[in-house]
Amino acid sequence: MTKLFNDKEFWKTAVRLTIPVALQNLLTSSFTLADTLLVSSLGTVALSSVGMIGQWSWLMTMVLVGFCSATTVFISQFWGIKDNEKIKRISGISIIFAIVVSLIFTAISFIIPQGVVRMFNSDPQVIETGVMYLKIVAFSYIPVALTNIFAAILRSVENVKLPMYASAFTTVLNIFLDYCMIFGKFGFSKMGVRGAALATVISAWAGTILIIVISLLQKNILIGHFKEYFSFSKNELSSYLIKAAPVVLNEGMWGAGTFIFNIIFGNMGYEYFSALTILRSFENIAFVIFIGISSAASVMIGKSIGQGKIEKGLLESKRFMIIVPVLAVIISVFIVIFRGQLVSIFNMGNNVSQTAISTAQTLMLIYAVAFPFRMMPYLEIVAIFRSGGDTITGAKFELLTLWALAVPATLLAVYVFKAPFIVAFAVMYVFEDIPKNIFSFLFYRSKKWIKPVTQEGKDAYDKYKRERIGDE
Repeated sequence: MTKLFNDKEFWKTAVRLTIPVALQNLLTSSFTLADTLLVSSLGTVALSSVGMIGQWSWLMTMVLVGFCSATTVFISQFWGIKDNEKIKRISGISIIFAIVVSLIFTAISFIIPQGVVRMFNSDPQVIETGVMYLKIVAFSYIPVALTNIFAAILRSVENVKLPMYASAFTTVLNIFLDYCMIFGKFGFSKMGVRGAALATVISAWAGTILIIVISLLQKNILIGHFKEYFSFSKNELSSYLIKAAPVVLNEGMWGAGTFIFNIIFGNMGYEYFSALTILRSFENIAFVIFIGISSAASVMIGKSIGQGKIEKGLLESKRFMIIVPVLAVIISVFIVIFRGQLVSIFNMGNNVSQTAISTAQTLMLIYAVAFPFRMMPYLEIVAIFRSGGDTITGAKFELLTLWALAVPATLLAVYVFKAPFIVAFAVMYVFEDIPKNIFSFLFYRSKKWIKPVTQEGKDAYDKYKRERIGDE
């Protein structure tokens, strides 16, 4: 074990890539947490409504994550051989798809806003508040999409600080504007939920503009002539889509499955959904370090495999496979011990119902137990398999465990066996996470996820298979 981790260069690179990405996502999660905390002072209906629209926005983010992941597969490996021309063309393709996705979600939000809210709950107050919020916050979807794809491109070439700085600026601006616009401070009108939505829009656009301005000053990989980004060939577009399609399908369908869960839970009562909104806020915070670790793993493993250093890539993957469960258990223990104090933060003004608060505490306990079992497949599928070039197998595992097991089991629990909310929530985790852990670990051990996209990587892996795998 000591020999496995006795590598200063590994730790130096891992920390350098993990911390800025983790901080960026911590800031992004703080952005959501601040919204939730401030909106909770407006009452259970407002908290539930904003949480429901947050899940709609999150579904868009999941589709975008698919394109971001595909982008990372290519760029991290091309970065290993310093092929900047191909990096820019892949970036151009990614930007186009990000804009298209955001425009689709924006259009739906304006055309049928009531339909979006009604999917979660039919309470007239919830619908009225949710529609009000959605019609404003939809203007943030385009900058959110651009920021996501810009961050993926920059991280893939090991420029992890700029996305972090942009998130810091966006978060601070959002918290300040939330406070001013929700409660009418510093000369602003008191706008309540409308103010929360408007603050989100302004800060989202400000973050995107900041990335562009700093990129111009740095002259980094995002800056170049129009033709450098958008003169990609049909073969390059085809190769991208072949890799991207399974990932986008995976993230989109996984997001859709989670969306179905939220619809089920939302229709069990808006007080329960308020509890779920509180959990989601802390879930994002607990998750940030693992997003950073997985991002670092993806870049490091992808870079090594792209360079043809297959054994180095495998060694790095083994290290991350030990780091993640250890950290996950530590965080789980923290959540169990402090869940009461964490949830109570949302009820400082005594405006959230006791049902929502007590339910949120129980949800935190269930989440803590499930947390390590959720993080391992996340590392394997999102970081290791995809960076190795396999974007299909992980998608199969995700969709099988979610749509063939977890969704049907939860639907049966709620609508056939009339299970209470807490039981239905636990069923969702059990039927998704345990099978996915088994499938993912066995596939990781097989090494079949190594599928380089660079010629250097392909040649090296052919040699590795002849010399090593053939002897095993």
